[in-house]
Amino acid sequence: MTHIRNVKKEDLADLLVLENGCFLKEEAATEEAFRKRIESIPDSFFVAEVDGEIAGLINGPVIDTAYITDDLFHEIKENPLSGGHQSVLGLAVSLKYQKRGIAGALLAHLEKDAKEKHRETITLTCKQDLVGFYEKHEYHNQGISNSQHGGITWYNMVKSLQ
Repeated sequence: MTHIRNVKKEDLADLLVLENGCFLKEEAATEEAFRKRIESIPDSFFVAEVDGEIAGLINGPVIDTAYITDDLFHEIKENPLSGGHQSVLGLAVSLKYQKRGIAGALLAHLEKDAKEKHRETITLTCKQDLVGFYEKHEYHNQGISNSQHGGITWYNMVKSLQ
């Protein structure tokens, strides 16, 4: 059974292994970036556990704009108590646990939390091959992002919570 909880400092090593198993080096969050996110935004950083093992993660700060900007990958500030746009900088599920609905469960958990805090949208960027996955979860493709993160073409995906 999958259990979703807020991140803890002691999760860092496992999160780095998971992140680097799911993303190319130029896309993956660094140890420093994860450390900052754990310290600054533990309220919007969740992990999924299966039998006590970390199977997935989702995280991102609440931002003022409807789209992710590249500065977020380096500079994180604490989330406001309510309002704003919940971003997703990372969603990853261990290869061992993929195709079991964990990514969807993490998205649903983040959405429930964001609605409780009166966020306007959930916003993320993804590569073209994942547009369909997010569309199945009621995200709308807003076209190619201005993000240059990792030198990749990203698509803005937004889900309204209002």
